[in-house]
Amino acid sequence: MYLSTEQLNSSIHHQKPLSCSVETIMEQGSADLNEDVLLQDGNMLGVFDGATSLYDDNLPAGVTGGLLAAQIAAESFRSGAGSLVDRAQAANTRIGAKQQSLTAEKRGNSRLWSTSAAVVQIEDGYFDYCQTGDSLIIAVRDDGSFSLLTPDSAHDCETLSLWKDADVPAGVTIHELLSEQIRAVRATMNISYGSLNGEPEAMHFLRHGRESLDGVRALLLFTDGLFLPKEDPHQHTDWSRLVDLFHEGGLHAIHDRVRAQERTDPGCRRYPRFKMHDDIAAIAVTF
Repeated sequence: MYLSTEQLNSSIHHQKPLSCSVETIMEQGSADLNEDVLLQDGNMLGVFDGATSLYDDNLPAGVTGGLLAAQIAAESFRSGAGSLVDRAQAANTRIGAKQQSLTAEKRGNSRLWSTSAAVVQIEDGYFDYCQTGDSLIIAVRDDGSFSLLTPDSAHDCETLSLWKDADVPAGVTIHELLSEQIRAVRATMNISYGSLNGEPEAMHFLRHGRESLDGVRALLLFTDGLFLPKEDPHQHTDWSRLVDLFHEGGLHAIHDRVRAQERTDPGCRRYPRFKMHDDIAAIAVTF
């Protein structure tokens, strides 16, 4: 059974967790399909960003492998049992099984669907977290400081740098110009960076832990569509800018800044990126 993003989200978006206020953003980017999924189910919240095979998977119209991977992961966390790590393992296994059921061919990394994930489970006085890929979690503290609990893998920085510096003929996209480079990076999935794609090695890249809620004002979970654009892909990301915007106006202040910067660069060259606008799934839990 294939579920649309809207169908899946309506099935897992229930009540607010504990006595928190929750702000969410779920927005399709400039592609034909939104491959991000948002999970809000009681005290469990998460965001997932699917990545489709770099080859044709012959799936039905309106479905991609990336969307399926993100949906399967979200549902595995929602309905699973055990710890967040146990649920991540179940998600990874189910993604692999689904791919095997739809194709008999041996699939290298660039042919695999995958999804990043950032999930928290909030309890009385603490929260557990689980993350892989470039969906991230930031804890914002009462004193204005913050902690990036799950560092960005930044695995696309070399590709984006090549794109920025290239002499690009009119009308040529990054996917056309750098297709071999993009495949080469994808081939390092679960070797140099992590993603849930059915491979056992995916679990080696899972970041997880437990943190006290003492002094925590908010938790931010977001896919890379909410990353502030930057001109130099190799430049260290200044997450304080994102947190400052959150203090000023919540997730929507970050969203508005991201989209405004992207609109000034329709060619995706000043702020090198793969598409005009990326999908966004984001959650802010304020205590």
